[in-house]
Amino acid sequence: MRSFFKIFFASLLALVAFVIIFFFFTVGYVSSIVNGIGKSQNDETGSNAVLVLDLGQSYGEKPETDPLAGFSDTRYNTPGVYDVIRMIRYAKTDSAVKGIYIKAGSNGNGLGTSEEFRNALIDFKKSGKFIFAFGDVISFKAYYVANIADKIYCNPKGGMEWKGLTSSMAYLKGSLDKLEIQPEIFYAGKFKSATEPLRAEKMSDANRLQLTELLGDIFNHILYQTAATRGQDSAVLRRCVDEQLIQTATDALNYKLVDGLKYNDQVLGEIAGKIRESSITSINFVPLGKYFEAVKGKLNGTGTDRIALIYAEGNIVGGKNSQKEIGQDIYRYLIRKARLDKDTKAIVLRINSGGGSALVSENLWRELTLAKDQKPVVVSFGDVSASGGYYLSCNADSIFADPMTITGSIGVFSMVFNAQSFFKNKLGITFDGVQTAKQPDAITMYQPLTDMQKKFIQNDVDSIYYDFTSRVASGRNRSITYVDSIGQGRVWSGEKGLKLGLVDRIGGVQDALDCAARMAKLKTYRLREYPEPENFLDLLLNNYKQSVKAKSIREDLGEQGVKWYQMISEYQSSAGVPQARLPFEFNLIP
Repeated sequence: MRSFFKIFFASLLALVAFVIIFFFFTVGYVSSIVNGIGKSQNDETGSNAVLVLDLGQSYGEKPETDPLAGFSDTRYNTPGVYDVIRMIRYAKTDSAVKGIYIKAGSNGNGLGTSEEFRNALIDFKKSGKFIFAFGDVISFKAYYVANIADKIYCNPKGGMEWKGLTSSMAYLKGSLDKLEIQPEIFYAGKFKSATEPLRAEKMSDANRLQLTELLGDIFNHILYQTAATRGQDSAVLRRCVDEQLIQTATDALNYKLVDGLKYNDQVLGEIAGKIRESSITSINFVPLGKYFEAVKGKLNGTGTDRIALIYAEGNIVGGKNSQKEIGQDIYRYLIRKARLDKDTKAIVLRINSGGGSALVSENLWRELTLAKDQKPVVVSFGDVSASGGYYLSCNADSIFADPMTITGSIGVFSMVFNAQSFFKNKLGITFDGVQTAKQPDAITMYQPLTDMQKKFIQNDVDSIYYDFTSRVASGRNRSITYVDSIGQGRVWSGEKGLKLGLVDRIGGVQDALDCAARMAKLKTYRLREYPEPENFLDLLLNNYKQSVKAKSIREDLGEQGVKWYQMISEYQSSAGVPQARLPFEFNLIP
């Protein structure tokens, strides 16, 4: 009885504590909303504002809501990629904004996103307002965005990365051999390298060929755009890379990659002079998150007609999705909802995904095809739209990609792990049982596949590959033979994808929206964005669960361990499920 009361009162105390905490959270959240009512844009941004673009901040396709933002003057929601682009465009004519300051130390964004930010900044410069950029040490990707600035400065004792690109993978075959775990792999496409780290100890010739060409396309684009922006000879810039001539900040200045060597306070002093402020502490720097709260109501257009903009980011999975995933149930519903909404005149899908489940990709392909029969469907590729991401998109009326988008990878694989020897020899565990069929019907990791099971899986993979190439051939108005010749799991840049007919135009999400409006014959429209934001309580709980999980993994394994954990988890979750996706670990390292 004493134990019962102890548990009862402990539970009651926890419940009371939760209610009290929830009450204060709710009061604070509501008060933050009430306090925001009636505030003008100038109340939020001030009259002599300098917009701050911190490239070290990673921007997802969807905005990320901070449930604690309403309780602090220094915490803000993180806008999405298209929000950033719209804000830069809006700031162009906003009299409150005098210029933009780019923090160019690092760049937490992909190459496609960087391209779209860069283009938006180039357009902003047409207003005559200034753009300054600074970094103590300027990374390669950050420099590509920041080199459009009127002035780009580097710390005199810092440096600047001006090197080539590298793609590297970790190969696990040796470890699996030592553990006596045998991956049984089935694939269609000689370039389909997603499973290569499990079945080889080094890069295959086919994979080396495709990555060499892909990196060459991307690096050449960066090189030529930089040369044009900086008024430099591209041959000189290439020599700087090949001969590693940029070792110090002074080297960067001598080769005119930066405009000067200054400390942070000196750069801020120059900005203060630009806007006629008496000191650097008087500068009204406005973070993008704060500016977003001030102007977001003015970014979605006007009118009764709508264009649905659906953000799809992450692995393509069955069921409901978590953050950074494209879940079948939710996205099938969203596309269907946009299709059946009479006020929605066109659909734009913004996708940033290396693929995932082949079956889910097929199901979402169908939903988009049904939508296309009723209204224009335009797709915008972000950093990557390959394999399953390309599968579901290929039948759109028009496809836009950035020059450095990673696309293609038309191929399929499936894998099963045979850990029988691992369990028996390493752990001393064996398995036994009975069955009603002559052949074992269940595929498990504690026994090897039979010949019949192997044949079944390979036939399934080949069948899906045929369906995949057929969908692409139909959507892109090409023959299956042609699609197979550029398929086979091979990845391409967006620029090369345009030449091959995989995409229709080079451009970003705004270009895709403009195209959709033209196709729907809309002069004005209101944007409706999906998925819609979570409610406050769900957001609070989900953020808490994810932060606790991420923190515990990072504390136990470290940053590199987190990457290994994610890769192994994805291998585990995809075992036995046919996949149309890029390699689990696919990095371009400057």
